[in-house]
Amino acid sequence: MKRRPGRASPRRPWFSSFPSGAKRSGLLLLLLLSTIFLYFRTSSDRWSPSPRGKTISDEGDFSSSKALLEARDVDGGSKGEWIARQFNDKLILARSFAVIAKENNNEQLDWELNAVIRSCQQFLSKSATGGSVISESEAEPHLQRLSSLISKAQEHDYDTATWIMKLKAKLQSLDVQATLASEKSVTFGQLAAEAIPKSLHCLSMRLAYIYGTDHSIREKASHKLQLSRFGDNSFYHFCIFSDNVLAVSVVMNSTVMNAVRPNELIFHIVTDQVNYGAMEAWLGLNDFRGASYVVQRIEDFTWLNSSYVPVMKQLESTESQSYYFKSDDQDSAVNARTLKFRNPKYLSMLNHIRFYIPEIYPELNQVVFLDDDVVVQKDITPFFSLDLHGNVNGAVETCLETFHRFHKYLNFSHPLIRSHFDPEACGWAFGMNVFDLLAWKRANITERYHYWQEANADRTLWKLGTLPAGLLAFYGLIEPLDRTWHVLGLGYDPNVNSSLIDSASVIHYNGNRKPWLKLAMSRYKSYWDKYVNYDHPILQECNFH
Repeated sequence: MKRRPGRASPRRPWFSSFPSGAKRSGLLLLLLLSTIFLYFRTSSDRWSPSPRGKTISDEGDFSSSKALLEARDVDGGSKGEWIARQFNDKLILARSFAVIAKENNNEQLDWELNAVIRSCQQFLSKSATGGSVISESEAEPHLQRLSSLISKAQEHDYDTATWIMKLKAKLQSLDVQATLASEKSVTFGQLAAEAIPKSLHCLSMRLAYIYGTDHSIREKASHKLQLSRFGDNSFYHFCIFSDNVLAVSVVMNSTVMNAVRPNELIFHIVTDQVNYGAMEAWLGLNDFRGASYVVQRIEDFTWLNSSYVPVMKQLESTESQSYYFKSDDQDSAVNARTLKFRNPKYLSMLNHIRFYIPEIYPELNQVVFLDDDVVVQKDITPFFSLDLHGNVNGAVETCLETFHRFHKYLNFSHPLIRSHFDPEACGWAFGMNVFDLLAWKRANITERYHYWQEANADRTLWKLGTLPAGLLAFYGLIEPLDRTWHVLGLGYDPNVNSSLIDSASVIHYNGNRKPWLKLAMSRYKSYWDKYVNYDHPILQECNFH
């Protein structure tokens, strides 16, 4: 599909992604630390020789133009560079004294300092835009005025000891502010990741309307459910569980566009009642190169109820609802740390039905499971020919040294975990998995999952999510796949190796920065965008870019 060329985003400063509170606190902290350094440096300069052996008086570095005119190379730099450095150092000191003067209600000194700071900035800006070297005669009055005001500030009881104590108190205050700003940043980032973008909501609404008014699409959907090929093991079967219409479309597009024989591919999609019509309409309006698909509603699986599924039973308890849906504003630090565990996706049965694949598709012997935040870059039908050596789950291991090992996900202080599992066992990735469903049934994986989910009713074995439960249920039954077949981290790690991404069969945007969100990292966005037809009229109407 065609990719609609986008407009290059203007370069923004590195701190633009921080909340305003964090930005202000961080800059003030940097300013004050620089001031301490510069204060002692300028203090020591009083006892060091100035250019050509001159000494710098307490009244200021540039009490006369003679010192400027006699300035020569300083620290190997040119005279102009030395003057520029003096401007920079004194402006930082002046800004710091302006802050202290304001806090001490010395409005006159605060006004004078800021006026000179603005005058110096205008002078430096004019020199820079004019392309001329800073003239000694022009620089002298500005530097002399700066030096005079800095000396004046030191005379207002801003002695070294008092100044250092004030800065120390200020740093402690800024540290508290920075901590609070960081917690807010985590909270806002999580909320942004969980929110449904307006464009996606618009797409679902328009497609739902089309499904409700177009009889041919509804007929096409009902006809597909009667086709026998969906249980035929001679085809390549993929399953995707999602309520995101566009994300599912990208997974399917990328898979069929890179497949050698796309007409032999069958996609089994499970969504919820709310998005069922939109999913059917969108898939019906698009061409997947002869690949077949079937969409089912999770609500139609009547056996998925609280008497059979531990997660559904646990969510009915008052204690669980209080944990997942209520928060204590007085304990913001704890809330910030646990917020990611309360993400609604972890509570959705669309996230948990991956443990019931053999019951959803009883006729199939093997499937490849794909998350809705992956992009397929090569023909992955050879995955169905892999020898899993009797194991149930073919997956890419994610441990490098101690990172992503079992102790990262599970509570090894609990005796039930400590006595059954190795804390150094290697973790693996959910998102692109080859499942041998016959071996699954022999090993009773679903029953294993039920056992550990019930044992974790009080959330003492692990906090939340499907990966910890999967680590326990599939323990000892994982067949490690080549790392290049499934590359992760595109939703949180800005430093994934580009050559590794390009050589990967499947790339995974695991993390909060999904490619359909504004939070997405621009470096990885193009891998997803090329499987979206931004010229489609409905996407145009819903303001997709």
